[in-house]
Amino acid sequence: MSNLSIEALVKQAETDIAPAVSRIDEISFTNTKRVMRAFAEHRVSEAHFMATTGYGYDDNGRITLEKVFADALCAPAALVRPHFANGTHAIACALYGTLRAGDTLLCATDLPYDTLRPVLYGENCGSLKDYGIDYAVTALCEADGSYEHAAHLARLRADARRIQPAAALLQRSRGYSLRPALTVSQLEALAAAIKEESPKTIVIIDNCYGEFTEEREPDTFGNVDLICGSLIKNPGGGLAPTGGYVAGKAEYVEFAACRLTVPGVGSEVGSNPDGYRLYYQGLFFAPHTVAQALKTGVFAARIFELCGYESSPAALTPRTDIIQAITFNAPEPMLKLMRGIQAGAPIDSYVTPEPWAMPGYADEVVMAAGAFIQGASIELSADGPFKAPYTAFLQGALTYESGKLGILRALEEISEI
Repeated sequence: MSNLSIEALVKQAETDIAPAVSRIDEISFTNTKRVMRAFAEHRVSEAHFMATTGYGYDDNGRITLEKVFADALCAPAALVRPHFANGTHAIACALYGTLRAGDTLLCATDLPYDTLRPVLYGENCGSLKDYGIDYAVTALCEADGSYEHAAHLARLRADARRIQPAAALLQRSRGYSLRPALTVSQLEALAAAIKEESPKTIVIIDNCYGEFTEEREPDTFGNVDLICGSLIKNPGGGLAPTGGYVAGKAEYVEFAACRLTVPGVGSEVGSNPDGYRLYYQGLFFAPHTVAQALKTGVFAARIFELCGYESSPAALTPRTDIIQAITFNAPEPMLKLMRGIQAGAPIDSYVTPEPWAMPGYADEVVMAAGAFIQGASIELSADGPFKAPYTAFLQGALTYESGKLGILRALEEISEI
């Protein structure tokens, strides 16, 4: 820990991160302009918020919401539904919709994060393996754990040329790893390399945690075919109560829709008896809310750097997702951070986080999450595998002020060690 008082640490950190905060505000303004143009273009009115029942044929609220989301995400089409259980479900629908028996999926940025791995090869009924779909993996990082984009690009070209995969999956965020999140430009370069070597490959990007962190999204009018994500992360703005999205080229979006519902009706069905206001309103808030999360991440990074801990990305590094990793190299400070974040949450602040065998993860996970919407990663939370090197992955914050208070509460816990 630093010899400075917590008050002095805060003052120093806020001075250091001022340029990064200013840039985040610029990005938020650009993205807000695009979202507001989409609302105006599609003439959104209160009538679009109404609840629907039954099959949902000709549900104008749903149809218009998907058009607004498509424009906000720089995509030709979008499938935006509360029926997606989570981001993994949305990604899985994209994979199942585009792949057929005998196909190969290329995991183009190493194996995906833990909860998606059972989709590839899980022993439970219904994995891609059970449907006769194979997968291959292109290593993202070097042997020493560093990332060299040119070297990864070369490996990916070679694998795409050799395998000729039916689809390729790229993961934008880091998941539970210390590799860097990939920028939009890097993702587009990887997609272009795949298409050059294997033109028929469908390129799918797991866009979770990345939406609205840069001034644009991966270009699904070009070499990227689909992007997928969760509505209780960035694009839901902290208001969407559930759901996910698949956006991109209309043909492939419809393939995903047929997997979510049934072939023959695809995206034409799906009612919502709770109405659509929170989805529209959440998208409206999303660029601003993401900016609050980014500012909180930058602040946390600098505070813990000043205390002698390793942060990734470093405080002043430009960001392409909302995840901030802090490595403690010991179990006690990691657990203290989790308990401090929980104590600083608006909901369930009295709960004490403990490591547990969380479904879908290979190791025990410790998680702090006091959220208005259960599991919402756009609200301040922290989690990570409870094992060496004892890295906590922070994300979210609906407001910078509450995020900063949560970080300071965690810092107080750690200072007691």
